[in-house]
Amino acid sequence: MEKETPILYVITGGPGSGKTTLLDELGRKGFITVPEEGRRIIKEQLSLNGEGLPWINKILFAKLMFEASAAAYQKISRIPDLKTAFFDRGILDTIGYLKTENIRVPEEMKTQAGAMAYHKNVFILPPWHEIYENDPERKQTPEEAVLTFDCIKETYLEFGYHVIEVPKDTLQRRLQFILEKIGADNSDSAVS
Repeated sequence: MEKETPILYVITGGPGSGKTTLLDELGRKGFITVPEEGRRIIKEQLSLNGEGLPWINKILFAKLMFEASAAAYQKISRIPDLKTAFFDRGILDTIGYLKTENIRVPEEMKTQAGAMAYHKNVFILPPWHEIYENDPERKQTPEEAVLTFDCIKETYLEFGYHVIEVPKDTLQRRLQFILEKIGADNSDSAVS
């Protein structure tokens, strides 16, 4: 019997828009969730006194983030009997990051990202100044968060995804919005 292809959703957007909080709530509801790689890499590089930080070496940071995102995608997509998973950012977020920083995106990165498809519906959280906070891993200004949102949205659209903006609302209403949208998905097709 052939293994059923899992449905892999992406929740993305600029920094500080509530993605991680929403993913945490999806996890509490029993869904498999995959944490953001960028934040983990920043913490790791800070502890190692490394250079792969967005405020020191943007290209190295993007390379580490892309490799980690691709590895997480491969790992999750191979879980036996997995039905649905949600990623806190997807592989294409690295390409969006490079565009935000006006850094050329390597062709091999585009090819590899295109080969690892998620569900066609990608959830994007808009910039939300009222909840935006800086922390040791998030040093962007609110204006940079808006630019990041725009570049990420553009990138997913370029790769053929249907981008669904999650309204600024309470956590429970945002959760309900996503659950209704995934319930309405009649197809588990990914972008090919």
